Amino acid sequence: MARAQIRQQNLFFGRDESWLNFNRRVLEEAQDITNPLLERVKFLAITASNLDEFVEIRVAGILQRIEDGYAEPAPDGTTLEQSLATINAITHGFVAEQYLCWNQQLLPELRAAGVRVLRWDDMDDEARKAATLYYQREVDPLLTPITIDPAHPFPRVLNKALCIALLLRRKRKGATGPVLGVVTVPRALPRFVELPSTGGKHDFLFLHDLIERSAAGMYRGYEILSKAAFRVTRNSNLYFQEEESRTLLETVRSELHNRRKGDAVRLEIEKSADPEIVDRLRMNFELDDSQVYRTDGPVNLSRVMHLADTPRPDLKFQPFVPRELRLNRKSTDLFDELRHRDILMHHPYDSYDGVVGFIQAAAQDPQVVSIKQTLYRTSADSLIFQALTQAAQNKEVTAVVELMARFDEASNIRWARDLEDAGVQVFHGIVGLKTHCKLALLVRRDPDGVVRRYGHLGTGNYNPNTARFYTDLSLLTADPAITASMGAVFNYLTAHSESDDYAPLLVAPLTLAESFIGLIHRETEHAAAGRPARIVAKMNSLLEPSVIEALYAASKAGVQIDLIVRGICSLRPGLKGVSDNIRVVSIIGRFLEHSRIFLFENGGQEEIYCGSADWMPRNLFERCEVVFPIRDAQIGARIRNEILTAYLADTVKARLLHANGVYQRVRETDARHALPAFSSQDFFIRVAEGKASAEEIPALPLPEKHHVRHPAKKVSARQKPAAKEKTAAD
Repeated sequence: MARAQIRQQNLFFGRDESWLNFNRRVLEEAQDITNPLLERVKFLAITASNLDEFVEIRVAGILQRIEDGYAEPAPDGTTLEQSLATINAITHGFVAEQYLCWNQQLLPELRAAGVRVLRWDDMDDEARKAATLYYQREVDPLLTPITIDPAHPFPRVLNKALCIALLLRRKRKGATGPVLGVVTVPRALPRFVELPSTGGKHDFLFLHDLIERSAAGMYRGYEILSKAAFRVTRNSNLYFQEEESRTLLETVRSELHNRRKGDAVRLEIEKSADPEIVDRLRMNFELDDSQVYRTDGPVNLSRVMHLADTPRPDLKFQPFVPRELRLNRKSTDLFDELRHRDILMHHPYDSYDGVVGFIQAAAQDPQVVSIKQTLYRTSADSLIFQALTQAAQNKEVTAVVELMARFDEASNIRWARDLEDAGVQVFHGIVGLKTHCKLALLVRRDPDGVVRRYGHLGTGNYNPNTARFYTDLSLLTADPAITASMGAVFNYLTAHSESDDYAPLLVAPLTLAESFIGLIHRETEHAAAGRPARIVAKMNSLLEPSVIEALYAASKAGVQIDLIVRGICSLRPGLKGVSDNIRVVSIIGRFLEHSRIFLFENGGQEEIYCGSADWMPRNLFERCEVVFPIRDAQIGARIRNEILTAYLADTVKARLLHANGVYQRVRETDARHALPAFSSQDFFIRVAEGKASAEEIPALPLPEKHHVRHPAKKVSARQKPAAKEKTAAD
């Protein structure tokens, strides 16, 4: 099907609207009373943090392109101006829902549970005394009150810094009209002030409330007419001038400095703010009214994440102990084990200590002569970082460090320098391509005298901290074909030495897109010939038009396709004659679904791949990515029968995507069946604890050709005009 024909039939969902739907699913977890209360607070904070990044990257990028005259429509046919209007309408409604959740659900339930967020008037004398003392000792020395006048221009407000605006009038006779004052809330202090409390209660006061209460002391000689907390979000896109003769590291450092000068793209301010304060701020930041968000509660809901640290285990998810990597009794060490079999770990259910242990063993083993590793996001205090610096004392150690990992650039620069100081050879990949693949390769002289390669390939970052709440897969292997190809990938990264063939690995931007489309076309041919044909693919996002076109063609040929897409999905499933053999589910739960898995039935000769890449243009064409085959039959059976089958059987945290863009919980999609309550993430925990097995996964009845009834799309009053126009376009 030609791309123009696909656009004409409107077979794509818009990228940004799809992402906003994803964030709404996260908000549903905050609204879900079956989740523990403090975990719901955490989900709400995550929606705010997600929205911050969306505004400072995506919305800012759209505004820049409009300003630059960019006119190319998106794959769904919408122009930039149309997309921006839709985003504004949806986002304002979404923010209203966030504050409804905070004010009407979470705050009352927290108070009932003994976790109270108080205002000054709610506090007793002891709490007020403690708060005043805290202000005098910790807060006041960090404050710099500013008054805006000809001698004091408007201060440089940092990106996402919480501030307080005050409308002031001089008390002396003959004073001119009101002036504006601005105080920045110190970032170095916790956003909540913990108050003394008794009876098992935990009482808190917002830091900005305490500062507002003490504002009169900062502005002596002024009458405070009104005040309001506000926050500005700025453009955080990074632009690189690669033609200039400077190193990539210097470029990133320079652009990090320039980022602070980004244009404002959003103003958040309390709903109760005086209109004069709002107008003065809006004009100063050169924003129109659609970019002003009036909040019915605390500005910046991501701050409520601090409440989740309250020591109340009864209000949090039940902890569990990940399964440790255990070697065969006959194996002398991990390397001996890998010479006999591959090892698959499913994090966080399988402990990430297995990956850390692999790197540590390489660092400590005198028979290991070299280590090569990619690093996208990590930390200088991680055991992996320490192992690499230790190994550099007596081995050849190479690290390919991605400096452009968004929002981690500054920390990556610091620990890249530390690695160099320790003797590690540090490379920054290929200019213009992010190094996003997750590879560790070591060379060892084994007891039999043979020099072998051992490798780790993963779907997640080498970060033990995020590995506790990201679901990812890790493969440890000594497979000669895979490890030899890993060596070729490292040559590509350090010397830009391209190979004609990286098989059995699929490597972006060289072979990955072509290979994936070829695998989809192969399933299409199998279906046309009457052979078994099926695709199951799990990823974070699905955006690439050429892949979607191939999936539509496969569906029309009769290939049964199950897609597990956590976030953005531009593919429309369930369209008669186009995608009625495609089913799309999104799973949002306790852990962030991050693993990428791709299963192709291949006429009965099944192939499974895992890797670092989503089906997005940036992953397929603008990054170095590696997708690896699962060649061990036992591991393949585990991925198929335990992991993928459990995800597809989820009826608790899975939402089914309908052709009109609505996501509906799977248990609500088919009135003919009383589907059992089954959570894939809870199941994986029980598997790790030895309390469950794949035989317990329920077999769900699916309607023929994945057909499901489509619920009506809910449209708020704010969104009705845009939604009506979109329906007509459909």
